[in-house]
Amino acid sequence: MNRKEKKTAKQKQYTRQLINTQTVTDHSLVTCRGDELVYFIIKPTNISVLSDTSVSARIYALMTVLKGMAELELLCLNSRENFEDNKLFLKSRMDQESNPAVRRLLEHDLHHLDLIQVQMATAREFLVVIRLKGEKKSEVFPYLNRIEKTLREQGFSAKRAEREDVKRMLAIYFEQNVTTERFEDFDGERWIILNE
Repeated sequence: MNRKEKKTAKQKQYTRQLINTQTVTDHSLVTCRGDELVYFIIKPTNISVLSDTSVSARIYALMTVLKGMAELELLCLNSRENFEDNKLFLKSRMDQESNPAVRRLLEHDLHHLDLIQVQMATAREFLVVIRLKGEKKSEVFPYLNRIEKTLREQGFSAKRAEREDVKRMLAIYFEQNVTTERFEDFDGERWIILNE
């Protein structure tokens, strides 16, 4: 397949193919390559208020988890809005603006964006990813329960991601969408009225 044919084939792919997602199940994400990814959401700890000893204990606990399960993958999502482009625009407008009243309004807008960004500074999410490949159906849930138990025994507040959590993570990862509360499985789903 030459370069032009590859480009044409890529343009004909569906969105799900482009993001390597076949389906989202109640507890996982199935990729087009046949992998099934299960996510555990780890509630972050504010280590800036912990003593050095406590931080060392947390690091040791994470090391214990990682040593015990080599198949773990880690993922960190920054689930906050990014206003850098907006702030750059406001600064350039302030430089161009000659009217002092408008300039003052632009400064207030810039200050407001800074305040919002500070409030959202701790909106990071940490995830442990398990890649299931060829496991028997009867062995999957005991295996996942064992991983969740290990995380909790080491002091991590962990929760297995459900369907809505996975869709929210995809929205954050691919488009930095942190404002939508409920994601549809397909366009227009909210307009379907059953039994009519």
